[in-house]
Amino acid sequence: MLGGQLRRMREQAGISRADAGWQIRASESKVSRMELGRVGFKERDVNDLLDLYGMSDADERFRLMELARAANNPGWWSRYGDVMPSWFTNYVGLEVAATLIRTYEVMFVPGLLQTEEYARAVVQLGKSYQPNEEVAQRVALRVTRQQILTRTTPARLWVVIDESVLHRPVGGAAILRAQIEHLMTAAREPNITLQIMPFSSVGYPGAGGAFSILRFPDGDLPDIVYIEHAASALYLDKLDEVDEYAAIMEGLTIAAAPASATEGLLKEALARLD
Repeated sequence: MLGGQLRRMREQAGISRADAGWQIRASESKVSRMELGRVGFKERDVNDLLDLYGMSDADERFRLMELARAANNPGWWSRYGDVMPSWFTNYVGLEVAATLIRTYEVMFVPGLLQTEEYARAVVQLGKSYQPNEEVAQRVALRVTRQQILTRTTPARLWVVIDESVLHRPVGGAAILRAQIEHLMTAAREPNITLQIMPFSSVGYPGAGGAFSILRFPDGDLPDIVYIEHAASALYLDKLDEVDEYAAIMEGLTIAAAPASATEGLLKEALARLD
């Protein structure tokens, strides 16, 4: 976010990267990496660039300097580094910054809507050899991520899940029941939209596995598509790729049952567990 704003200010001021680099005693490539968010920020450098770009608004300068300080501080998720792969660390940071997250899930309840017991059951699937402490850390990470939905300015979450998720007894019937009840509660929150793709729907062509699209405030970052694999993840931010997945997501929301039908479908799922 900070890098994007510095780039726009430099371009508006008609200043080259080389001249900006001279101002902060650095190379043109260093300025480019700063603008792309690929290196850390020295507060002195940011302050000098703001001088060069003619930043006279004291409040805006303070906000940008706060961003510079925040960019250099490790996020709360860094304490889970022992159990979190590097490719997922990037996602958690983006998730915290996002204002809108749209998710399609075909196997499990998305992590942001999982109960602690359901999350533990998912974490342990096929990995019964994991030490209890590691399992607890993974579950704690997943539950703590959910704070973006209840913070002062909560993220907006729009989820489409396949109906099969409501039939899959992850952790057993009791855990699934509690999870479905939790979904009913979550779906009533004003910042959460939950839709279910019923078995009666053919879905949407082109929609394969699960994916998420993240949107950020004020256009500081482009939308990013996140696709997770077993041992890695893809981050797509090229406009044509993001547009393709955005169209798929739109198609899924149309093909799925409307949000107004979600509570009824969840109640039906609960009835089947009796």
